Amino acid sequence: MKKFKKMVAIEPTKLLPEWDGKLKKLAEEAIFYEDIPTDSATIIERIGDADCVMLSFTSFIDKEVIDACPNIRYIGICASLYAPENANVDILHAEKKGIVVTGVRDYGDEGVKEYAISELVRLLQGRGPAMWKDEPMELTDVKVGIVGMGTVGSLLARTMNFFGMDVHYYSRTRKPEIEKELGMSYLAFDDLLENVDILITCLNKNVVLLDEAAFQKFGNGKILMNVSIAPSHEVPALKQWLSQPGNYAFSDTEAGLGEEVIGLPNIFTGKTNAGLTSMAKVRLAQKVIENIEKFQEIN
Repeated sequence: MKKFKKMVAIEPTKLLPEWDGKLKKLAEEAIFYEDIPTDSATIIERIGDADCVMLSFTSFIDKEVIDACPNIRYIGICASLYAPENANVDILHAEKKGIVVTGVRDYGDEGVKEYAISELVRLLQGRGPAMWKDEPMELTDVKVGIVGMGTVGSLLARTMNFFGMDVHYYSRTRKPEIEKELGMSYLAFDDLLENVDILITCLNKNVVLLDEAAFQKFGNGKILMNVSIAPSHEVPALKQWLSQPGNYAFSDTEAGLGEEVIGLPNIFTGKTNAGLTSMAKVRLAQKVIENIEKFQEIN
């Protein structure tokens, strides 16, 4: 298996240190930066003559960077990659240049389901700084709508069904198998908004479905939880909706709701991604290294 000549991680990979060490052994020379670059010029300077580039989900490798670094043969994303249009790498341009781009799927979902249940129980039972209704409630029979029925959405659907919630969903494509398995109903997006009390969005990056009209349909006295890595909503519309009493919004990170609403008393965010537990980081690293080894076997 032929090693890369030079591997550069242009930003922190967010892997555990021992796995960064294993990554470095896959190249003759390896440089791993510990800060996030602020512009394309810095990224180009960092990559230089490297043939392998690693990054997480924070920085962007666009056409300008790819054209300025002709030695790149491989770009490894140490984060989720679902489709070219949602990636932080210009995959289509990279492919034109003969550059292989890989990412990872399905490594942090277990932490997300635990986060969702934990936060909802705290709010419904009043075990945190706020309580949803006048008296403590159970999850049982509460109507929840899940938007996006990919890996995370289906995992949440099964989890919430287990806790006795009344689960409905909307997705670009229907999932008859899981509908049958859970007795779960599919609703058109507008119907879902009007018929559930808790809405959980599980969407790809840069997919924004909730605008002012959508929040009006959703109504008040409701809960929004976004487990996507970026807002699934227009931030000003969310801020307006949050100005109404009885509305609450959750995301495991501040980036999931938007800077404009940070600090409002009825939002709850964290500093770390729920899918980046130590266990998830191990699964992520294993898949990142597996992607590289498969590339090196045939190149």
